[in-house]
Amino acid sequence: MDVRVTLGMESSNAEEPTLRHVEKDVLIPKLMREKARQRCSEKVRDFTHCCQESGFLMVLKCREENAALKECLTSHYKDPHFFEECKQEYLQEREEYRKTGIPAKNRREKIGTSM
Repeated sequence: MDVRVTLGMESSNAEEPTLRHVEKDVLIPKLMREKARQRCSEKVRDFTHCCQESGFLMVLKCREENAALKECLTSHYKDPHFFEECKQEYLQEREEYRKTGIPAKNRREKIGTSM
């Protein structure tokens, strides 16, 4: 029996009650950070290169690269569509885990070794 039906939850908000606090406040934001770093990979690369070249003076010399990276990452973190995209991806991974009992990381490893 679907818990949402017995609790009388509205269908428009059907997905939200299925998220635990740790999923909404920890796991999905972690996925958002990973995906945002991928989407801002050029800025990450520029900042990393600057830091490696500057050594201890990176705080002073890499301000521009740091600001650009921060702006790129923050724009993703504040985007409600990006949150929804990551939430849906997380829910798909969680559903697959519940079906198979195999975490997503292990499923990818098994797929890679079986080929």
